[in-house]
Amino acid sequence: MGFRRFRYVALVSLLAVFVFPLTVGWADSQVSGRWQKTREFSNSEYVGKMSFAVTYFSSEYIQAEVMAEAEKNLWTADEMENYKYQYLKTLRLDECIPFFIRIVNNGPSMHMAPFGDQFTLWIGKKKYKPVDYDKRFNFSLTGEREGFVYFQRYDEETGDSLLDGVNTIRLVVNSGISAFTIGAGNFDFLWDIGRDNPESLGSGKAAEKLEADRLIKRLKRLNDEKSELESQLDVTNAEIQKVETRLAEIQQGD
Repeated sequence: MGFRRFRYVALVSLLAVFVFPLTVGWADSQVSGRWQKTREFSNSEYVGKMSFAVTYFSSEYIQAEVMAEAEKNLWTADEMENYKYQYLKTLRLDECIPFFIRIVNNGPSMHMAPFGDQFTLWIGKKKYKPVDYDKRFNFSLTGEREGFVYFQRYDEETGDSLLDGVNTIRLVVNSGISAFTIGAGNFDFLWDIGRDNPESLGSGKAAEKLEADRLIKRLKRLNDEKSELESQLDVTNAEIQKVETRLAEIQQGD
């Protein structure tokens, strides 16, 4: 295995364990500034402070990160597409809206369990709760911790993207998450996504592989549903046959 290939595999391994936001970070500062938000909190009653940072993975941010990594590592087009595929797969962008949370707490211990209850995502005029999150956030925290919070991306009834036609999204954090914020009211992070272009992520080999993954999952789900329906049909047919047999016996007796 050549050095370049080894370097690529090593980076992919980092992606698999959710370390990539720490190792990438090469995007233009102006791009990062639009999608990475940080709030800092302190309180006269306590020593120290708490920093709460959130990253929203817009198509602009993702493209900038991937391109910066490709340029830094002198990757070929195929290597860049493979990296992009792993990036998008780790984000679970085919199913979810991911946010990367980084908390640095140099004050009283934070007790945040269940962590998902601390968040509400407003998409337009509708609000949503997380569908998944990094369970490490459920443990008390003093120091640093980071991980993902995921929200649903598609409407359960129509299958349409919840972000279609939406100009802004707002992530609200419960004030009870920290001693520094209790009593001060909930705090939030706002992103203008009206000018983002999520369709730009839908082209290229990485997008095709991600779509194939999604279709394979859907095919498995449909086949499972088909098997369940066939089992129910077999039971129904057996019951019908039993009833018809008994009815025939009664009619012969008459």
